[in-house]
Amino acid sequence: MTEGLQPGHGGTARRYEVFHTDCAARDTVDHVTSRWGVWVLIALQGDDLRFYELRDSIRGISEKMLAQTLRALVQDGLVWRTVEPTTPPQVTYGLTEFGRDVGEPLLDLFDRITRRLTPPGGSRAER
Repeated sequence: MTEGLQPGHGGTARRYEVFHTDCAARDTVDHVTSRWGVWVLIALQGDDLRFYELRDSIRGISEKMLAQTLRALVQDGLVWRTVEPTTPPQVTYGLTEFGRDVGEPLLDLFDRITRRLTPPGGSRAER
């Protein structure tokens, strides 16, 4: 067996073993599930956003952390980035097909959680 990989079903397909520290998919999983990665993927589900629009939509994130998170997600192929040659440059981010595929379950998870939470000033959600 190759390090970081395990045989898939049927023996011909191969699948990443994210529990191995040398697994290539582990970094992507870490970036997606990081404190800010989840919020970036959820924020971009609705529309493509410029850097400052994205920063303003995710309360509490610093410009430095947003830039680092976006850099990792772009490198992983989840987010695309375009730069318009203006002064100052306008940078827009959006989800790739892979990013939409990964982000949809996160949005679903967020929706499930918020449906079950106690609304501000309301009664407790059904368990």
